[in-house]
Amino acid sequence: MSVHTKQRFQRDKEEVIRLTQDLVRIPSVYRPGQPDGNEAKVAQFVYDYLKKLGLEVYLEEVEPGRPNVIGILDSKQPGKTLLFEGHTDVVTEGDPSAWTCPPFEARIVGNRMYGRGTNDTKGNLAAAITAVHSIMRDGEKFKGKIILCIPCDEEGMMIGIKHFIDRGWAKGVDGAIICEPEENQICIAQKGAMRIVLKTFGQMAHGAIPLSGVNPNTRMARVICELEKLEEREKQRLDQHPLLGWPSITPTILQAPVKGEPQINVVPDQCLTTLDIRTIPGQDHETLCAEIQGILDNLAARDPDFRAEFEVIEDRPWTKTDKEDPIVQAVAKAYTQVTGKQPVYNGVPGATDGTFLHLAGVPIVTMGAGDREIPHHIDEYIDLDELALTTQIYRQAALNFLNGE
Repeated sequence: MSVHTKQRFQRDKEEVIRLTQDLVRIPSVYRPGQPDGNEAKVAQFVYDYLKKLGLEVYLEEVEPGRPNVIGILDSKQPGKTLLFEGHTDVVTEGDPSAWTCPPFEARIVGNRMYGRGTNDTKGNLAAAITAVHSIMRDGEKFKGKIILCIPCDEEGMMIGIKHFIDRGWAKGVDGAIICEPEENQICIAQKGAMRIVLKTFGQMAHGAIPLSGVNPNTRMARVICELEKLEEREKQRLDQHPLLGWPSITPTILQAPVKGEPQINVVPDQCLTTLDIRTIPGQDHETLCAEIQGILDNLAARDPDFRAEFEVIEDRPWTKTDKEDPIVQAVAKAYTQVTGKQPVYNGVPGATDGTFLHLAGVPIVTMGAGDREIPHHIDEYIDLDELALTTQIYRQAALNFLNGE
């Protein structure tokens, strides 16, 4: 490593640490009904930061208090367009007293920074911004342009990235790096996701005289058992995916009654469950929905009192990007250039904003610093050396991709 490279590495490391701390110290948990329970303050900070760097910057409100930030570095030469994507929202910190370090202090202990969003994904957002700034500071030559896509609401219904695409920002983008915690592994596949609300209907009755009513809870139990069998059939049909593992059908919320107060001696009139379905290549979401409807139809055929319905409230397909795609090649080469090692390929166990960029026709690769199992945990942290490496990988990947290397 040359003296200049070492100096740049240290300069960028100091900047990415400082920027990560600044971002983490601005809470951005979405809390409806609370004045500051959104991404507005952190988005404004990012907007101002990018302005000071000299980028072309836009602040676009998706919903009140929930803006996207878009930053552009344009070489003014014809060429490809690269997109870095990293969201501003974070999940709840839960009980702050359960944390070893306060969740929004961004305290550094040894070689780790602790705090909500350090890992998922404010650290990686800071790495992308620092990488672009590093290219600017060093006067690196490249063709085309870099877009920093910094949306709200990745942890929710992903309204930020949907708005970004609807406004036409994804048109003409040739490749995207999704900045998520993947231990700097190069993830070229993502699981799909379907979120389903399923209800069974009954008739209220006294718990001492249950036969005078219809119990939706026992009907829901039958549905859940059949869904477990469907999951097992899908596992046997597809086997374990080499990058994504097993598909899953997971009941998450179970609620009865759906409205009103529960009481131990009252049979409720409705039962609700939510399904978090994660899919892998080889699964078709419409076919899965037909399978679920078939389960309900079969149960109804055996029980005249059985009534149920379901609604798909979110549908995100699985994604796959070929190893030979230029964006994957650019990132893989950058990883080796920076670390001296061969890259490790993997898949993302969940969906990301990249899902919708993929649907918009943009080839995606997901990569960033951070232990894959730490997101959403108490005492979330990021390794600072790993974060510094990520910054350099992002920087080199951008130059590789835009200069056609």
